[in-house]
Amino acid sequence: MTLRRDGAGADALVTTQALVALHDWIFVLGPGFIPAVNALLLGTLLYRSRLVPRGLPLLGFAGAALLVISVAITRFTAGDLSGPVPLFAIPIALWEFSLGVYLVVKGFKSSTITTGAWSPKEA
Repeated sequence: MTLRRDGAGADALVTTQALVALHDWIFVLGPGFIPAVNALLLGTLLYRSRLVPRGLPLLGFAGAALLVISVAITRFTAGDLSGPVPLFAIPIALWEFSLGVYLVVKGFKSSTITTGAWSPKEA
């Protein structure tokens, strides 16, 4: 608000525009890109350890790819969030919801943990 005061000078306008641009980048990259990174990291661990059915991490991988594409389209084009771009977030939402429900209802596959079917050396 202090940058909008009369008499703040020409530098205040440039600073204001820079702060708005930074806000726009962070708004898109933070909530848009970080869930994709999370899905790739957690999905890789769950896929390799076989603690959940293979379909769940694969859904996370597909959702992460679509979310990265959505962020790229939003950031490097006109930045319009209308049209099909918001639909690209549906697979990542399904991944997060289905993984949470699966782990609450069934939990990890205990046979993988107790039998030692996977070890870090095999990875």
